[in-house]
Amino acid sequence: MRYEELTIEGRNAVLEAFRAGKTIDRLFVLDGCQDGPVRSIVREAKKGNTIVSFVPKERLDQMSETKKHQGVIAFAAAYEYAQVEDILSAAKEKGEPPFIFLLDGIEDPHNLGAIIRTANQAGAHGIIIPKRRAAGLTATAAKTSAGAINYTPVAKVTNLVQTMEELKQEGLWFVCADMGGELMYRQNLTGAIGLVIGSEGEGVSRLVKEKCDFITKIPMFGQIDSLNASVAAGILAYEIVRQRRFAK
Repeated sequence: MRYEELTIEGRNAVLEAFRAGKTIDRLFVLDGCQDGPVRSIVREAKKGNTIVSFVPKERLDQMSETKKHQGVIAFAAAYEYAQVEDILSAAKEKGEPPFIFLLDGIEDPHNLGAIIRTANQAGAHGIIIPKRRAAGLTATAAKTSAGAINYTPVAKVTNLVQTMEELKQEGLWFVCADMGGELMYRQNLTGAIGLVIGSEGEGVSRLVKEKCDFITKIPMFGQIDSLNASVAAGILAYEIVRQRRFAK
């Protein structure tokens, strides 16, 4: 399957994309430009909590495919985002306790795509990502998912900690990956569960970690102390699968 990069350039095109309800991940605006059309675009972006970056003309020229950007370039999601309620509904329809991935600071779209692929194969009901400091559903993420993006819903939320609090009211509990945790084989990873995966460099952020019910770790025997985020997600996901489906 071929995926095209969804880049929108030019003031009218970008403004119409916002007004049509298109999901825009990032908006780049010429630094210092404050005329009426640009103010309207920025206002529409803020309504949808789109991340807005003011950059020099040289940056826009580098990103532009048409060379007619008129001071604004928007990057749209290759696929539409789901709602958290959609993920919970998917679990309910299958008669299964929810199994959700929460990604904290995964900024590489290749890692996001790989995690979507793993989540699909592990039977997870969906993935939740934050709006900031996170890769979105770009063409790269879609391609890396090898088609799994068509079947595994991804929701984008403003505040990951608040979303965790709301999901706890739905009966979920949360486990995050951290080298300071208990060995994963010694923990009960059954039931309605949210698996929290942090970035390779910083791991799970402090506030998110504080909201987790358990901290778990993967056994490691080599000379380095970390795994690629998507690899760690796969290992932990299949320990959850083993306990949910096969443990006696």
